[in-house]
Amino acid sequence: MESDLFFLLVFLLVAVAFPLVPLLLARGWFRAFSPLKPGPEKNRAYECGVIPIGPGPVPFKPQYYVYGLVFLIFDVEAAFLLPFAAAFLDLPLSACLAMLVFLLLVVEGLAWAWWKGLLHWD
Repeated sequence: MESDLFFLLVFLLVAVAFPLVPLLLARGWFRAFSPLKPGPEKNRAYECGVIPIGPGPVPFKPQYYVYGLVFLIFDVEAAFLLPFAAAFLDLPLSACLAMLVFLLLVVEGLAWAWWKGLLHWD
């Protein structure tokens, strides 16, 4: 009984020490080697070793994200449809109805995005 409790105590100590030791080492490293106050050298933007000149990059248009998400949704839909199509003749009616509901939800999402104008490119 005592050996079980001792093993549990050692396991608990190792479980607590395993994440805390690297954090404490990183904190000590930070205190020893990082400057205490920010200066112009520390606050300068770093661009692969070249000092940046001029304005920043052009903002990324959110339409790219919308098209990426729509592609991802229909790509995943195709991944769900492929096994269904391969076993179509052997499936019961309930599986076909479930896939029909799935397709209706995806088409409804596409129609909603189209109706809201999310697929309109400016």
